[in-house]
Order: sequence, then structure tokens, then C-alpha cells
Amino acid sequence: MTRAKRLALSIGVIVLLAVASTFIGAAQMDLSDPRGMMVLTVSRIPRTLAALLTGAALAVAGVVMQQIVRNRFVEPGTAGTAESAALGLLVITLVMPTAPIWAKMVAASVAALAGTWVFVHMIRRLPPREVLLVPLAGIVLSGVIGAAVTWIGWQADMMQYIATWLMSGEFSGVISGRYELLWIAAIAAAIAFFAADRFAILGLGPEAATALGLSPRAVMRLGLTVVAVVTAMVVVSVGMIPFVGLVVPNIAARVVGDNLRRSLPLVAMGGAGLVLACDIIGRLVIAPYEIPAGTILGVVGALVFLWLLWKPARPARRKTLPEQVDV
Repeated sequence: MTRAKRLALSIGVIVLLAVASTFIGAAQMDLSDPRGMMVLTVSRIPRTLAALLTGAALAVAGVVMQQIVRNRFVEPGTAGTAESAALGLLVITLVMPTAPIWAKMVAASVAALAGTWVFVHMIRRLPPREVLLVPLAGIVLSGVIGAAVTWIGWQADMMQYIATWLMSGEFSGVISGRYELLWIAAIAAAIAFFAADRFAILGLGPEAATALGLSPRAVMRLGLTVVAVVTAMVVVSVGMIPFVGLVVPNIAARVVGDNLRRSLPLVAMGGAGLVLACDIIGRLVIAPYEIPAGTILGVVGALVFLWLLWKPARPARRKTLPEQVDV
């Protein structure tokens, strides 16, 4: 299948999912009634946009992180980034309970950036050939930071807030006026697209990047900022969504290869479609009640991750030149 056909198919699937999302829900929606139009404009459309923006941004952030650490089994959810963002939100909530949303956004972004920086510097001490030690180290770091967040939240009687930030991953509370921060995450993901060539070169190693005229530290700082901003915006808005930045980039790499600029649009649309599909499934399984999209993604993502570990990627076929015939 050509690249144009893949993009057209992906866009078509996302459009169908978006249309289905606007008409699926517990509330009956009659567009001829003003109340039905209010449900559409205040709830259904913002919810659909929130799911699309969240999935696309997290998938792109996963690609960027994998290029930075040169490991395909890493994403913001397995590197302590989400837990660090929650820690930043918790601290500013305790210190400044009436802080505006932009202050919480900045605190979460700075904390996520610091946590990701700690992870990147920690894995430098690991043996380079032990690929699976990198995600294991990230899971351990996530557990340590998450335990600190839980302990502080327990002491401050804020466990409900922590559950919303780290364990919900759901879109039922998304309405107009409560999802707009996700556009910042989308802008950060768009910046990653324009810097795709730099991230691809950084994935070759610091020495190769320096030899090609790039500053590895500058590119790494840009990548860490993109990952931190995306994760912080998602945690602040809807809570953390697991596995999107892990499974979608790996599947896209098996479909279109390692050309980062070619694969990023497919990665973004794949993440958007996956999150929106899981949100729709969560609304249908036990309707009129809902299962959080993060729970559905936890099951689906874990199964896909195990499949990726069990079934290695096929080596690319080498194109051979036709044999020369003497005339």
C-alpha cells in the first residue's frame, strides 16, 4: 500500500470514529432541539477533539522519547514523566491552592521535564546492549515517584486528585472550556514534526549527530521539552493515558519503516484513532455507564506490547539490481 493510500485510509477511519463519537452517549441528542445542540457543542464535540488531540500528542511524544533514549520500549508513561507531572501538580496545589490553571500547567511541565531528565541520565549507566533494562529502569523510577506522590497525597488528604491525574484517563468530564490546554500539547507535537530530521539524527547517537553538524544537547533539550509539555497537558486535562506512545510508534515503524518524517503523520493519526476508539468502546461496553478509556487502553496496550515482544520485526528486504546481460 502506498503512502497516499495509507494516509487516506487513516483519515477516513478517524472521520468515521469522530462521527460515531459525536452520536454515542448516555444522553439522547436531537439536533432539532436546542438542548440537543447544546449537548453536541458543549460535550460531544469537545470530548471527541480531546480524545483525538490526546492520542496524537502522546503518540508523537512517544516517538520523540524513543529517539532520545534510542530504545523502542520507552514512552512517557514508563519513564516517570507522568508521575513527575503529578508531583508538580500536587506541590503547587498544596503551596498555592488558588493558583490559576496556567500556573499549574507550568509547574506540571517543569516537574515532568525534571523527571524525564533524571531518567535520561540514569539510563546512561546501563549496559548499552541490555535493551529491556531501560524500560525496567523507567518503571522503577515511575514507581518511586508515584509512591512519593501517593504518600504526600495521603498525608494531605488529596488521594482523589491523585487518582484523577494518574489513574483515570477518561473523557467523561471533558466539556467546552476544560480541554483547551490539549491544543498546547498538539502545538508541541507539531514542533516535533518540524524537528523530525534532528530527532532522527540524534537517534543515531551523539557522535553521529555531532559529525553531521548538530548539537546533541540542544536537540535533546528540545525533545525533553516536547515530551514534558505534552505529558503535563494530558495529565492536567484528562489524566494519564497508558501505552499510546509505546505501541503506536512500534506498529508504525513496522508498517512504514524508520523514516521519522514519513512515519510521524501516521503515528499521530494512529494514536488519535486508538484513543478515540477506546473511548467509544468504554461508552458501549456497560452503557449507559462508562469505562475510562485509560482502562481499555491498559488492556489493549498490554496485549499489543506482549505481541511486539514476542514477534520481532521482519528484516527489510534488500532491493537487488537486475543482472547484467552481455550482448
